Amino acid sequence: MLLLAAVLVVAGNLRGPIAAIGPVIDEITVELALSPAAVGLLTGLPVLCFALAAPLASWLIGRVGVGLAVAGALALLVTGTVVRSSAGFAAAVVGTLLIGVAITAGNIAIPVVTRRDFPLLIAGVTGASTAAMNLGAMTTTAFTAPIAEAHGWRWATGVWGFAAAAALVLWVAAGLVRRARRRPAGLASTSSGPDARLAPLGAPSPGAPSSDSVALPEPGPLPHVLRRSFVWALALVFAVQSFGYYGMTAWLPQVLGDVLALDATRAGGAAAPFQAAAILSALTVPVFLARRVPPRVVFLVLVGLWLALPLGMLLAPAGWPVWVTSAGLAQGGLYTVVISVVLHRAASVADARRSSAAVQSIGYVLAATGPSVLGQLYGASGTWTVPMLSLAAAFLVAAASGSYAMRPLPAR
Repeated sequence: MLLLAAVLVVAGNLRGPIAAIGPVIDEITVELALSPAAVGLLTGLPVLCFALAAPLASWLIGRVGVGLAVAGALALLVTGTVVRSSAGFAAAVVGTLLIGVAITAGNIAIPVVTRRDFPLLIAGVTGASTAAMNLGAMTTTAFTAPIAEAHGWRWATGVWGFAAAAALVLWVAAGLVRRARRRPAGLASTSSGPDARLAPLGAPSPGAPSSDSVALPEPGPLPHVLRRSFVWALALVFAVQSFGYYGMTAWLPQVLGDVLALDATRAGGAAAPFQAAAILSALTVPVFLARRVPPRVVFLVLVGLWLALPLGMLLAPAGWPVWVTSAGLAQGGLYTVVISVVLHRAASVADARRSSAAVQSIGYVLAATGPSVLGQLYGASGTWTVPMLSLAAAFLVAAASGSYAMRPLPAR
């Protein structure tokens, strides 16, 4: 249970440092005299790191083990949070880069620990981790502005480093407890190979039902994950889901403000269910998967919920509470389904690490363009019709790709 608590607390720190910028972006822009391009760099750089640094993070976890890698990532997250808030624009960029790299390592590590230590609870732990990410982002968004009003934006964005420091303490404690429990069972010296070094955190208790929960030496080289069609199909789904999430996180308040004639404060409040509903779906989707509802059925229902937002805002904008909440439910659930399928299809812990890194790296390349692409489409057309239709078309493509990736496998 201590390891599970550590996983969830670590996950809770994987979105908050990014979300902290949004509520105080105006103050940062004025004090640092930033151009729109510079603002875009601060907000978009972490997502770009998710794409470009994922292969490096996967390699590092394989080399030094997930325990040490996550501890290092959390230390880097604390450092980046402090550096970002300490000086001028250059320090903000360096700090943001450190934050992006640290969170990338966490993005890869959480599925690895889930596949290895909770092989019978993959969907549930993945859903709980996703909920923790969204809860962390919501908490940061809610409290950053009030802290800034009292102490300024530097303290308001830097204070979240304490949360990462607390996660580091809990993670190290979980590692020490697990290591102590493994020694009496004579397991401390059985691991070998880079992926076996994942064991210091969360080795299964004696009598665990699955040998997959301990990373063992690979019997031979794994086939390259990019040669698997289902990895590319899931990467496309992950890309579209992330594109929609980051695009709507950036633009949904303005969409609601323009279409419904709301001021900025009311539009921001109207967009809140998009984030809040994700927590509910991240926790409930695993229940359906555990009841053996086919992942493809769950996936297609979630895509339908996502489509409700762009199509609903165009055809029946008065129903915006339903459309916004539906998309929020979809985006939390889709992340859970995709990562769960990746982990279930993995042949081993090493395979899970490589497959997860590939899906995330490819997916986040497209996700990083979400805010700018939707903004350019809006600027070129002068209305939200073209961006909304483009988003709907992208999710229709994702529906076809996900249906292929999640098709039932023939019995062996």
